[in-house]
Amino acid sequence: MSTLPPVVRPAVLAGRTDVSSSLRRDMTRAVYGLVEPRTAAATVIHQFAESLGAAIDAKDPHTSLHSEEVAEIAQRIALAMGLSPGVADLIHVAGHLHDIGKIGVPDAVLGKQGPLSVAEWKLVRRHPDMGAEILDPVPFFKDTGIVDMVRHHHERCDGKGYPGGLRSAGIPLGARIIAVADSLSAILQDRPYRGARSFESACLEIRHCSGTQFDPIVVNAFLKVKDEVKAMMKGLRGNAPAVVSRS
Repeated sequence: MSTLPPVVRPAVLAGRTDVSSSLRRDMTRAVYGLVEPRTAAATVIHQFAESLGAAIDAKDPHTSLHSEEVAEIAQRIALAMGLSPGVADLIHVAGHLHDIGKIGVPDAVLGKQGPLSVAEWKLVRRHPDMGAEILDPVPFFKDTGIVDMVRHHHERCDGKGYPGGLRSAGIPLGARIIAVADSLSAILQDRPYRGARSFESACLEIRHCSGTQFDPIVVNAFLKVKDEVKAMMKGLRGNAPAVVSRS
């Protein structure tokens, strides 16, 4: 399978937020050459990622729909930022796979009812690296930047995230988008130490953390489509029971 031309990786997946119209055209041509949504290969890749995400959510009975929500939210944010549908699809796939590293975290830790110990938090904080290591041998995931998105989705713009302590534009753009999507889904879920919060409260929290935890450009794009996101999440959750998430 061919790899993406260099223009895609540094400009979209490796950190820049200033996406010019000419660069968007280049990215569209480059990405669609590999992952045009109507191709059979792209459909299989998406279905495979969706299945893996669902399998990880099933590992912890308290995280139903989390990976699907993150994928759907991230895709909408990417499109709101002006990224091409092809690039948004890659970020969507990464959203499905962002927590795949939790397969290496003991079930007793993921399902623990109550605060985690320092040692347990260290295990949970390893999941981005473990996820990247699982995906890295697959050329498609590595060449399209999906591995980097998974590895860095818990980085923060102020450099206080993990695993790399990266800052701002040093964090892959896809990872910055997934960070907002991941947090939104988690805030709306019950946790051992607090109940689920309302969508409006979650939006206020994300806005409050703009510039510290989250990329302000990503936050602004999310706020533009928050009503669409809210409707989508309501449709996904339906009558599903409350869930508990450790993101």
